[in-house]
Amino acid sequence: MTYTTAIFYFFAAILVFAGLRVITARNPVHAALYLVLAFFTAAGLWILLEAEFLAITLVLVYVGAVMVLFLFVVMMLDINLEKMREGFWDYLPLAGIVAVLLVVEMVLILGSRHFGLEVMGAPAPHAADYSNTKELGRVLYTDYVYAFELAAVILLVAIVAAIALTLRHRKDSKFIDPAVQVKVKRNDRLRIVKMQAEKRPGVEGQDSGEAGT
Repeated sequence: MTYTTAIFYFFAAILVFAGLRVITARNPVHAALYLVLAFFTAAGLWILLEAEFLAITLVLVYVGAVMVLFLFVVMMLDINLEKMREGFWDYLPLAGIVAVLLVVEMVLILGSRHFGLEVMGAPAPHAADYSNTKELGRVLYTDYVYAFELAAVILLVAIVAAIALTLRHRKDSKFIDPAVQVKVKRNDRLRIVKMQAEKRPGVEGQDSGEAGT
């Protein structure tokens, strides 16, 4: 076993352990922290594959932004853990069947026949001036350009759906249609009322007396 292979198995063991703890941890904050550990370990595996750009992106985007946001949201929300655990064992048989099917599919796809060391060995060493970012962009916008555009469309639909769900009409919230709001005129919001001036009794005589003195 080479030095690189030993490091790979070390990171892989940590990644599998962190992934299991994400779904088995009772505290959601602990689960989020284990997910951070999983992201860091996956970044180490990307570095072993000489994909430094993907490793840095995984750390900066997911750990530095998305995961920190998840952690703050979980910590700020008042989550009732007892209520969340209700009915957990009722769904366990179905979850076990789905988990077994996923494991079988992963073994069939990621087996030694297609992804073994004999088929896909270690990446060839590159020169010092090799740009991982440039090579990734070239492959992404040439060989996988249709998949990239499809992912962009799916993300756009997800954004539109999130906005639509946020602006949906609910009985317990006040809602103003922006199209109706911009069409409002001055006469619809403002009404000028003319009223006669009124004076209190005795004020007029008091004013006359003060004027005479």
